[in-house]
Amino acid sequence: MAAFRALGLAPWLTAQAEQLGLTRPTPVQEACIPPALQGRDCMGCAKTGSGKTAAFVLPILQKLSEDPYGIFCLVLTPTRELAYQIAEQFRVLGKPLGLKDCIIVGGMDMVAQALELSRKPHVVIATPGRLADHLRSSSTFSLQKIKFLVLDEADRLLEQGCTDFTHDLEVILAAVPTNRQTLLFSATLTDTLTELKQIAMNKPFFWESPSEVRTVEELDQRYLLVPEKVKDAYLVHLVQTYQDEHEDWSIIIFTNTCKNCQVLNMMLKKFNFPSVALHSMMKQKQRFAALAKFKSSVYKILIATDVAARGLDIPTVQVVINHNTPGLPKIYIHRVGRTARAGRHGVAITLVTQYDIHLVHAIEEQIKMKLQEFSVEEQSVLNILTQVNVVRRECEIRLEATDFDEKKEINKRKQMILEGKDPDLEKQRKAELAKIRKKNGEFRSRVQQTLQEKKQLQLRRKLQKKMRRKQKQQPVAAK
Repeated sequence: MAAFRALGLAPWLTAQAEQLGLTRPTPVQEACIPPALQGRDCMGCAKTGSGKTAAFVLPILQKLSEDPYGIFCLVLTPTRELAYQIAEQFRVLGKPLGLKDCIIVGGMDMVAQALELSRKPHVVIATPGRLADHLRSSSTFSLQKIKFLVLDEADRLLEQGCTDFTHDLEVILAAVPTNRQTLLFSATLTDTLTELKQIAMNKPFFWESPSEVRTVEELDQRYLLVPEKVKDAYLVHLVQTYQDEHEDWSIIIFTNTCKNCQVLNMMLKKFNFPSVALHSMMKQKQRFAALAKFKSSVYKILIATDVAARGLDIPTVQVVINHNTPGLPKIYIHRVGRTARAGRHGVAITLVTQYDIHLVHAIEEQIKMKLQEFSVEEQSVLNILTQVNVVRRECEIRLEATDFDEKKEINKRKQMILEGKDPDLEKQRKAELAKIRKKNGEFRSRVQQTLQEKKQLQLRRKLQKKMRRKQKQQPVAAK
């Protein structure tokens, strides 16, 4: 308690932190809380499970207690599940203040959210897409008086890729005052540091975890080299092994697509494993229900896509299994960070096929350590191989019968309409682009063929010239 007091936090706040089990500040809290209380912008890069959320929640609550008004703070985060988790921390730590918070995420009723925003809550926790939609369509609230802007998982919010937040962030940053404090936190922050420095303008303080290894020491990281076609049999064997040895352990299995996630969940249920799925094709209420059941240990296994890879703090998770090797090292860091949190121990096992060796090398280079091989009894896997393959195929057929792919297309159309695009026009545009690419490809191949023919012609001419020379020289030699 005295250690938190030494950082400049008020007695009521340190007492509240102690009730939550925060007795000593972690390195990221120790480094970032004092400059945040001094009014400086902060950029914090620390390992997963190192207490980054409390590092920004505590100074914000202290400043709010000195001058309470709404809307005081805006927190942006990439996933809906993480938004609810951050809101929970604000509620628990800010209980003595009578804190009012508001969660603005997709998949929920926009009208109800607009009403909540108009009541001026102290803290708004939002995903960028939905908040930008509110700013574009409503004038019932203002972000012009906010004191704090927080970007949690800042690298994910600022990166450009399949879910690009750039346009939404532009709308949000235009709506918030320039005279504000900006706090940015992530486990993999250095890649986007130059962009972050442009956003944080108020005497920015940067802190990065001094450890060379990018993952926590308590995490036992393993890989299992498996042939692509028998990967599911190895997964079932691993789950069976951990369930037999440790009944109270919770397991998260990460996979690459929503369809694969759904199939694996159906498959594990067929083998009587207590599993639940979490992916972006599910309705928001289903996602919350699945996560609540897993957190309360009703189900011991969560099969998820990367929507669960960031920020989620579930103390019972002892094992993380990567059903696919992540394509990016930072995705691996966030996935395995769901276990071995806050000083606890955990195991991470990645199933590596013959096509993934280069990905493992990239991961090892990023985390600055070598993964250890995980040993498995091959015969135990071979014994269940046929059964697993049959069950997998049955589950795929059942899923196809539910029009899962069709639902995905409908969701894509809905998303395009929400973004103000015409789905039919986009489809037409894609078809036209494909035609142009095809024509360009054909043209390039024709050019290459012509060049090849020219080269062959030149070679033939050279050979003919050589032959003529030889023929001319032969009679002279004979004389």
